Amino acid sequence: MTARRMTPFLVLSLIVCACSGSDRSQRARAAHDAHARSRSIGQEDGGRCEASTPDREESEYDTSGDDVPDVRKVFLRVGQPPVVRLVLICREADLNGDGIKDVVRYYNDEGRPQREESDRNFDGQMDEITTFEEGAIMEQAFDMNHDGRVDTKIFFEEGRPFRAERDLAGRSTGTSWRPDRWEYFEGGRMVRMGTDLDGDGSVDRWDRNQELRRQLQEQGETQTPIVGTDIDAQAGGPPES
Repeated sequence: MTARRMTPFLVLSLIVCACSGSDRSQRARAAHDAHARSRSIGQEDGGRCEASTPDREESEYDTSGDDVPDVRKVFLRVGQPPVVRLVLICREADLNGDGIKDVVRYYNDEGRPQREESDRNFDGQMDEITTFEEGAIMEQAFDMNHDGRVDTKIFFEEGRPFRAERDLAGRSTGTSWRPDRWEYFEGGRMVRMGTDLDGDGSVDRWDRNQELRRQLQEQGETQTPIVGTDIDAQAGGPPES
């Protein structure tokens, strides 16, 4: 019997097929492991996008094209058959593809956003919380130094920030917010800043951007502080002139 000799082209084709099959197998295993990890973490998270009650439905989506779901939505069934509609009440997303949800947004029964929690540095801890009212952003709280405590809050009015509070010294706790810097915005830009230097809750130094304030006044973009929220009154600082 004469032995057959394989041509170099055939040998190369077999090698390519073997490698391609191996790559597909590795990708499939990786996708399966990532999906299993995501489901396990979702179970451990517990309160995020809870879908275990009979009046809720969930859907998962792959938006990155890697065959691993990275977006999960939970819907509330509203009404009685035959007229039943689904209302989105929770949405969570894995932004960096590590199998852990990084952004979770909660909605009310009308489908309007109420609260969003985000992990912006992907360390597994939520470090940004956004609160909505009537669908519009009202407040954002940040853990800027990632120590597990909120140290910055930004307050919004009509979609624009009008005041920021910062705890630079780290005196705040989970139940007590103790800022030592207050920043005020007009036209979306900061025009004055008050700082509590000794930690007694009162402003010790005001810094103002008078030129920017003048320009904004000329453009008609200045904002009048809301009664009861001006830090001049809250912290005992001097009245705004």
